[in-house]
Amino acid sequence: MLTPTLASGPRARAAVDGWYAVPSSLSWEVPGAASAARQVERLPFTVRVAHTAQDLQKAVDVRHAAYARHLPAAITQGLRSPEPLDHAPGVAVLLAESKVDGSALGTLRIQTNRYQPLALEQSFDLPDWMAGAPCAEVTRLAVAQAVHSRVVKTVMLKAAYFWCLREGVRFVLVTARAPLDRQYARLMFRDVHPGAGFIPLPHVFNLPHRVMYCQIATARDDGAEHPLYDFWFNTDHPDIDLD
Repeated sequence: MLTPTLASGPRARAAVDGWYAVPSSLSWEVPGAASAARQVERLPFTVRVAHTAQDLQKAVDVRHAAYARHLPAAITQGLRSPEPLDHAPGVAVLLAESKVDGSALGTLRIQTNRYQPLALEQSFDLPDWMAGAPCAEVTRLAVAQAVHSRVVKTVMLKAAYFWCLREGVRFVLVTARAPLDRQYARLMFRDVHPGAGFIPLPHVFNLPHRVMYCQIATARDDGAEHPLYDFWFNTDHPDIDLD
């Protein structure tokens, strides 16, 4: 039986401020477990793959509301309904929902290049060392304006990482506008073309984005000293359901 405890002592993970905040007090540990053992952490929300039309509409509603806070209505109007890519093979839409009332707290979309080129490739040529490899693109990351929004975003990205790991993805790509690019940089995403900066992308209204990537095979070793390392790799979150 798992016993809930407040995080304390040398195993406690320090709370991280800023965008990738983690709930340092939500620690569930097995009594008598060795210090090197994994821990299980319960969250006040769930993250799962959207399967039904109702699931997808909940994700779309969060998506539209989040984008509408930062972009003009002329651009976001088309986000009120599911997009064709949401239904495409090799695509998963993740949905975060409150355990209290079932309300949608966040969403993102993952597209692999197993069946068709990434959406990004409409505007950007992948370099030779990446082209032809199993890749995925994370898009439509959006969270509701709620107390746990930063934690929701962090957990959804963890879920996306492990979904890509399970699917055999080698490189995960994102496109990010300022200041969102710094959030991905904190999670160790790097520019595909270092020094290129922000590139106008025609398939997203010619808005300037940084094109960034994470290499799945090396992420665990590269992140050994990262403040989220234990949260990402040494903590099980049963509230993430990728089936």
